[in-house]
Amino acid sequence: MDWSLLTCARKGHITYAPDETALRDRLHVETPAGEAWRCLRCGTYVHGEPHGKGPADRAPLVMRGRELRDALVMRFFALERVIRGLVIAAAAYGVWRFSAHRGSIEKVFEKEIPLLKPIARQVGWDLDNSHVVESIRHVFVLKSSTLTWFALGLLAYGLIELIEAVGLWLLQRWGEYFAVVATACGLPLEIYELTERITAVRAGALVINAGLVVYLLVSKRLFGIRGGKEAYEARRRGESLIEVEQAAVTSHAEPTG
Repeated sequence: MDWSLLTCARKGHITYAPDETALRDRLHVETPAGEAWRCLRCGTYVHGEPHGKGPADRAPLVMRGRELRDALVMRFFALERVIRGLVIAAAAYGVWRFSAHRGSIEKVFEKEIPLLKPIARQVGWDLDNSHVVESIRHVFVLKSSTLTWFALGLLAYGLIELIEAVGLWLLQRWGEYFAVVATACGLPLEIYELTERITAVRAGALVINAGLVVYLLVSKRLFGIRGGKEAYEARRRGESLIEVEQAAVTSHAEPTG
């Protein structure tokens, strides 16, 4: 799949006229319909005036190819973080509301349990010895301060997820670092939960989070991995159309032995 062409089809082309004559000639062509310039993203010749002009080193650094694919992956993780953050924030609100109305909720719960027993027996569920029912009753006896701290903890966790989402969606390096540190800190807990009970949701969450950490560390060269930020920026510049054509001009200008 050509991500550059797809992006240009959606957002339009980006052209640039460098001042350097040799490089300018490689990006420009005259046609019967007028002059055309190569798009810095997809490489297609586009009729009309260039969108910008100036020295080659002032040309915009346009995402293309693999970098566009990486941006799509990052924004997938950002959306996943948004959904998770909102769900956790909703859970925090639910705990807070439960703490404020615990008495009335407990009365309704104890009133409805006897009515549910005949139905539960039909499906083989013994409510008198149910771990779920016992866990709910245990929650009713928790202190209000405990529930409040639990709600605040959930709210803080949800906020962390949303901060991750913003940083990843904006493709910011601070967001990548924040996501790696925050996600890596939660991996031991997720592994422990799997040792307690394996579910599809827990396993899926662990795979997604571990995959995000590995992906960011390797592809974005965080914490000095694979040369760090300098190597990452050098690779980005090296894949730009201006740099590719500049290298071609330089190689042609070198004397042959």
